[in-house]
Amino acid sequence: MGLVVQKYGGSSLETPEHLKSVARRISHLHLVEKLQVIVVVSAMGKTTDRLTDLAYSVSATPSRRELDMLLSTGERVSMALLTMALHDQGCPAISFTGSQAGLFTCNSHSNARIKDIRPIRVESELQRGVVVLAGFQGVDPITKEITTLGRGGSDTTAVAMAAHFKAPRCEILKDVSGVLSGDPKFVDQPYLRPELTFDALLEMTYWGSKVLHFRSVELAKAMNVPLLIAPAHESAPGTRIVMESPMYEESQVLAVHSHALVQKIKFKGEKNMALAFQSLRNALKKDRIPWPQILATTEEYGQIYFYLTAPKETIGSIHNLIEQTTELESDPTTLSSITLTCKGCVGSDLPVQIVETLNQREIPVHLFLPSPLSATVFLSQSKRESAMAVLHERFIQR
Repeated sequence: MGLVVQKYGGSSLETPEHLKSVARRISHLHLVEKLQVIVVVSAMGKTTDRLTDLAYSVSATPSRRELDMLLSTGERVSMALLTMALHDQGCPAISFTGSQAGLFTCNSHSNARIKDIRPIRVESELQRGVVVLAGFQGVDPITKEITTLGRGGSDTTAVAMAAHFKAPRCEILKDVSGVLSGDPKFVDQPYLRPELTFDALLEMTYWGSKVLHFRSVELAKAMNVPLLIAPAHESAPGTRIVMESPMYEESQVLAVHSHALVQKIKFKGEKNMALAFQSLRNALKKDRIPWPQILATTEEYGQIYFYLTAPKETIGSIHNLIEQTTELESDPTTLSSITLTCKGCVGSDLPVQIVETLNQREIPVHLFLPSPLSATVFLSQSKRESAMAVLHERFIQR
């Protein structure tokens, strides 16, 4: 009996009708195709956002432990409801939390990392029916504390389970047809990429593509987990992720993606990068704030700056922290990053073309950051949407 791991995103589980549709699909896999199925679920719709807003409505600085206790309930609702829907389809199924599934993490609340997986109950129940797991969460085996893996952590749960069970299929199922060349909210007629390399997908997700969390892509590449990103409620080929693809120095821009909020922070001490990082780390550690995603560091007029992004609740906590320290200062400029992920563009004049294209539309570039697989511009948040549309129209090809 073959095994498939499926992960369903929050928007694909948003309503009871969505849950029933997903249950029918899973039931077909198990009852008709005779597959063993592990299903990982996110919280329904915008549940995590609503719970986060609720937490900050009662406390300006909610405890990270209690925030994990609160946010972990969203996935538990999804797993229980989906399992009920599977039962109504005549499909045997059982749901487990992250701790029940044996997903062991470090003790870092809000941004824990997986240390080990011992899915004894999952292995046992797979012989009886479908196993539905709450994504995004685990447990510190020493303290027994519930932890969460950070935003997008359900992707990481699915990949980790697929790696452990050596599943020949790990499907990330969403409300889009696969990996697109741009966000359809901001660009016209984005193209589906039927195949991408792990390296290209990792670059996309690191620089803001919401199709997967970059930590899950990093893990999938390291463990050679076969990924398929496809729609949750229809039969479509989606996007397959492969280790390598032939290109023979063919130059192509694959996608445009963005971090909507990039915070610029100034270190007010002496001009020393090591001290600047140490100051930031100590300040975050003191208030137990998760480490943000550092996008760039620069030295300007003798001052060191960090460009970072994180979920809005973490950014809010960092703002509060900076107001209490004398070594760090928030820059008032509100920035976004826009990245063009590409292949075969090393040594090309793509950077010049990007900056010229934006300049022609009177969109100034605050900072330019090249890499072997991408070109990133930092610009005013007010110009983000227009810049994404302009760059997609200019550079994306089928």
